[in-house]
Amino acid sequence: MLKIYDTTLRDGTQGEGVSFSVTDKLRITEKLDEFGVDYIEGGWPGSNPRDMAYFQQVRDLKLEHAKIAAFGSTRRAGVPVEQDGQIQLLLDAGTPVVTIFGKTWLLHVTEVIRTTAEENLAMIADSVRWLVSQGREVVYDAEHFFDGWFDNPDYAMSTLAAAAEAGASYLVLCDTNGGRLVGDIERATAAVRARFPDTPVGIHAHNDSGVGVAVSLAAVEQGAVMIQGTLNGYGERVGNANLTTIVPNLLLKMGHDAFCAPNLARLRELSLFCDELANLRPDHKAPFVGRSAFTHKGGTHADATKKVAQSYQHVEPTLVGNVSRVLVSDQAGRSSLLLKAKELGIELDRTSDAARQVIEEVKELEHRGFEFEAADGSLRLLLSRKLGQHQDHFEFEGYRVIVERRAADNSLVSEATVKLRIGGESVHTVAECTGPIGALDKALRLAIERMYPEIRDMQLRDYKVRILAGGDGANARTRVLIESGDGREIWGTVGVSDNIVDASWQAIRDSVEFKLLRKS
Repeated sequence: MLKIYDTTLRDGTQGEGVSFSVTDKLRITEKLDEFGVDYIEGGWPGSNPRDMAYFQQVRDLKLEHAKIAAFGSTRRAGVPVEQDGQIQLLLDAGTPVVTIFGKTWLLHVTEVIRTTAEENLAMIADSVRWLVSQGREVVYDAEHFFDGWFDNPDYAMSTLAAAAEAGASYLVLCDTNGGRLVGDIERATAAVRARFPDTPVGIHAHNDSGVGVAVSLAAVEQGAVMIQGTLNGYGERVGNANLTTIVPNLLLKMGHDAFCAPNLARLRELSLFCDELANLRPDHKAPFVGRSAFTHKGGTHADATKKVAQSYQHVEPTLVGNVSRVLVSDQAGRSSLLLKAKELGIELDRTSDAARQVIEEVKELEHRGFEFEAADGSLRLLLSRKLGQHQDHFEFEGYRVIVERRAADNSLVSEATVKLRIGGESVHTVAECTGPIGALDKALRLAIERMYPEIRDMQLRDYKVRILAGGDGANARTRVLIESGDGREIWGTVGVSDNIVDASWQAIRDSVEFKLLRKS
């Protein structure tokens, strides 16, 4: 059975824009344990107060399966292992597992840590032996292993021998620079497996060449049994090997087993949870877990997928917690529209005039600059209105927006006035905000919240503007995409106009109508 070793909380946090609080790290630890990860690398004791606090508090968690690992380096050159402060911090972390890295590449031995080849071997052996004698399971990470092996294979092997003979439980081969391709990884891993048949081997890859997942899978094919990586590929430079891609490939494509296998359907949930805590937007194009991973746009694809799912889907989406989606665009045919309508809860007759008319209108709107791929809310309203299944919750009479820069205090204020008719009654509201779109959104909410109080839990989450014809300068046609949510659901709406405020009003109005539609 393969061992999945997650280093999101240590190596992953070295990625640009990735930062977790102690509470975040504890919550991710619990989620990884629930998913069935075997090892969780929590951080580097002594590197920062946050990691020290994590190791103190993680002891109170009631984990079902995962082992927590503290990460650090071998002892320093010329310092007895029992007197090395970093080694002592690793022990003080109180984790059952300690992962230490040592130098494999002679370039690093002589030019980076400035010691001899013999002393480097002693540093590795002393550190592993001492930690094992203190009751720790030791995972040895051979830093820059592949670069070192291609430079001097005999010395690279001697560093692994030093760790293995001292009692390391795993020898992990690290492509620290992320520069090696599949063939290199295969040859080196096979050589290590032949040299150390009784010590389990692992792989730790980075994605600098874009093949972090591929080389990890290649190492497994050559006998590696521990796979190190991070959720969503977080990590230094362009990131680490992505476990959310590696794990389903191992289990669904390569026939391997792992403790997390029964929980694979929770993979997308785990991926989104981690992105949320990292305050990062999910990668919609991520394999297996991305929103677009099983999304079909072309009419031929959508039609074939409806008839035989595997014709355009390499695995069943639900196996990884995902779903199939159909996009409607100017490339869509009748099959795409029918599938999308069904996805949105509308049954549409393939042979009906309504289906033909909606397809024609969608294509015409997209020709004018509308886009419905990320605007399911607007598309749902369009379908309902064309089929006579929706009556707007309010009648629009007019709006006005004024932007004022006040020289006296250099303040910027936007004022929006909205006129609506709700239930036969005319409603006129005014609201202020820093920006014109915020003021317009606020005025609309004020106008309708007395009649529809459920609107109060709705929030505008994202706002995107796209200039559609740059040659027209300030008069260019503009598309506005808005993402809204209420804590339970997220939806998108779209507006297009020569005026950015008017395009925004269209999208805001649709977002509110969609919210009320879902409540009705």
